[in-house]
Amino acid sequence: MLKLLLQLDSSRLPSVFDQVVAYDAGADRVISEGGVTEGDVRDLVYGCIFTRGPKDMKNTAIFIGGADMAIGEKLLLAASKAFFGNFRVSTMLDSNGSNTTAVAAVVKITKALGGNVKGRRIVVTAGTGPVGTRAAGLLARAGADVTITSRKPEDGTRVSEAICKRFGGTVHAVPLRESSQAAGAIEGGEVLLNAGPAGVMLVPRAAWAGKFKVVVDLNAVPPLGIEGVEVNDDGAQREGAIAFGALGIGNFKMQIHKECLSRLFTRNDLVLDAETIEDVAKELMK
Repeated sequence: MLKLLLQLDSSRLPSVFDQVVAYDAGADRVISEGGVTEGDVRDLVYGCIFTRGPKDMKNTAIFIGGADMAIGEKLLLAASKAFFGNFRVSTMLDSNGSNTTAVAAVVKITKALGGNVKGRRIVVTAGTGPVGTRAAGLLARAGADVTITSRKPEDGTRVSEAICKRFGGTVHAVPLRESSQAAGAIEGGEVLLNAGPAGVMLVPRAAWAGKFKVVVDLNAVPPLGIEGVEVNDDGAQREGAIAFGALGIGNFKMQIHKECLSRLFTRNDLVLDAETIEDVAKELMK
């Protein structure tokens, strides 16, 4: 029986990247729907759960993507509401790669710190974006003392409160409008994670050199987000810190993405969101 993946993408054009990864992960066919809204989800889900018997339903799965994680969360909720009893299929949420990227960074950070982030002071620059919020949430959930930065103080306050509501833990917010303010914004941190936009240097070398145990930059486009970190770094020593660059994290992110997609076809009741994707990543890291 064919392994069928229904791709529900909130963007107008379904992500080709996600389609390619799905095939590489073992899907036989990807049924791609773009511009999906909450109101569309129920009938699309019904097409998955009413066409195959209980023993074969594990061969159908749903992947929720798109450029907007907030919309993706709503689509996931709509899908879960359409399921009932044994009439359900496994589902994964990874809008814009936010979950798998954030998880890859968090698991790498945790390993670099000896397996535990509890009580560690971690700063996530540009932490109001989809990857930053997911990473901050997972770190706070694990007991870290997390600070996110944002260009606008009101955005930082709003997002930090939303992160705590979703994941629990402690998340503070400080403003960081330009790189000249970086030293003050990240002061006192042990771990620095940059989740800022491509091609924007947020943290100069002088602001972090010799002060952090771990630094992670998710920006792959020059100029990189943390000056002094190289894109291929995967545990390299930089200025006294263990450093990870965008490709050092990205290679692990791809392993996680493929493994999660593969697992969707092992059962019909798996829900892969940030926390459960992190569980998969921890198994891979072992």
